[in-house]
Amino acid sequence: MLMETCPTHVGVSMYDMAIRLGHNQYGKAETHLVRIMRDTPRHEIVDLNVTTSLRGDFAAAHTAGDQTKVLPTDTQKNTAYVWAKKHSPDPMEAYGLSLARHFLTYEPVAQARIEIERFAWSRATVDGEPHDHTFVRTGPEVRTAAITSDTEASHVIQGLKDLTLLKSTGSAFKDFLVDQYTTLKPTDDRVMATSLVARWRITDPGDGLDWNAVYDRVKRILVARFATVESLALQQTLFEMGSAVLEEFPEIAEIRLSAPNKHHFDVDFSSFDEDNRGEVFHADDRPYGLIQVTVERDDVASAPDAWVASAGLA
Repeated sequence: MLMETCPTHVGVSMYDMAIRLGHNQYGKAETHLVRIMRDTPRHEIVDLNVTTSLRGDFAAAHTAGDQTKVLPTDTQKNTAYVWAKKHSPDPMEAYGLSLARHFLTYEPVAQARIEIERFAWSRATVDGEPHDHTFVRTGPEVRTAAITSDTEASHVIQGLKDLTLLKSTGSAFKDFLVDQYTTLKPTDDRVMATSLVARWRITDPGDGLDWNAVYDRVKRILVARFATVESLALQQTLFEMGSAVLEEFPEIAEIRLSAPNKHHFDVDFSSFDEDNRGEVFHADDRPYGLIQVTVERDDVASAPDAWVASAGLA
């Protein structure tokens, strides 16, 4: 049925449909800050990309242009800078929790979300020795954190992205559904590669939690399970990886894994009078299969607000 709208009342239908403001948030995205610790001659560096986002009753700002209760995004940016000086940005999860709690002191902020990416640096080596104040950008992945705080609880979603993994054997894919459009051949042995995104939620963490140790241990578990599971499918591997993390850390409520299947196909050497027995591959970057899974505890409450992203970090 076509809906007839009244031409003199934009958005009002013959059914008197109401229009209202839905979910909204605002903040400053991707404040890239670098903190150098100069307390000793041997300097330290922390390189963060910080996004702040505030949620609450900001209806007047949207419907009437009333900014009297809006904390400017420029102020949020400046606060992120100052917080990196007043509060150590390492570990970044503690920094983010402190920053979120600060924003909660403003009326009418009901919930604050802080999303952080950390870029790794290592010391430059000069004459065989690590240099005190020169660094080289490094790291196989980007470490991430998303902090969501309100007056009831705080949720920290630790994570990583761009962790590229490849195993040259120990992966099969067969017995799948076949129809008239299927061209993929089943295999007992294939290359399995991905660029992993993993994020895990910790609810109301104590101040004594060693964030760096948790991150390092979770990453080691993920890599180890990827390597050692005799994979029948990437889906199975991801479930095994997530389950291993939850078994190790009772404080982690759930883990979400997203893994593009970076396909590697044997190059056809039949025209070259050569054998190619799983040695030379064509690495396809797209299109790719995208496998996503959540592994969770059945006795822990969900926290949907903790996964509502502002700048892309769920």
